[in-house]
Amino acid sequence: MVLREQLKRISLLKYLVVSGRNLFDKHGISDKIKALFFFFRSYRRYRKLPPNAALALRTADLYPRLFDDTDHTPLDPVYFYQNTWCAKKVFTARPERHCDVGSQAEFVGIVSQFVPTTLVDIRPLPVTLPGLSFVTGSIERLPFKDNEFLSLSSLCVIEHIGLGRYGDHLDTSGSEKAAAELVRVLARGGSLYVSVPVDKENKVYFNAHRAFTREYVLELFEPLTLVEEKYVYGKSLFDSYNPAKGFGTGLYHFKKQ
Repeated sequence: MVLREQLKRISLLKYLVVSGRNLFDKHGISDKIKALFFFFRSYRRYRKLPPNAALALRTADLYPRLFDDTDHTPLDPVYFYQNTWCAKKVFTARPERHCDVGSQAEFVGIVSQFVPTTLVDIRPLPVTLPGLSFVTGSIERLPFKDNEFLSLSSLCVIEHIGLGRYGDHLDTSGSEKAAAELVRVLARGGSLYVSVPVDKENKVYFNAHRAFTREYVLELFEPLTLVEEKYVYGKSLFDSYNPAKGFGTGLYHFKKQ
């Protein structure tokens, strides 16, 4: 453990490790060769089965999907928990309209089929859907007046602002500015649903995201009243913040008095 911490302080070594992780994906060359072997073996077996006259089988249409044969349903626990948590909140409240800032498009699309929803993002949405409207805008300068929305969400967003990951400009105070804007456009009596990474201390994982302590999250949204909080650690959802568990994700329901 001590040696590992000492090695982390060597800048050149750290740069090499970070670069290496991104140059080689999780499936090494040996894994790919093995997967291709099983793919072609399976293809040969399929060709020997009694043919289905209604469906053409041609070599030109081969479409290998090499790594989908898993022993469990693949999913991201954070998005699974936060999206279902927030959707239930919105469906239960049944506001006249809902606004989301920068959350996962699939989540927003589903919510929009129950509640008319406006999605705000710096990147245009390339699809259309009844009940869903899109506005190009930055969470640091939302194109809305004060106290405009009674129902507002922004899931796993503010931790990214100012790190350049999504084409935004660099800003060391991006998260603070984003939180202030969400508070500004939330109406009196309205609900804000947010999620952010949490950790045992405030830190920057450049350029992926920042992580915050519970205390700092409450400080960021200090004018608001905390209604509910949940935490995702690993593949489980918990009711309380536990710094001993290290990195996780906090889900927060705030109201504006």
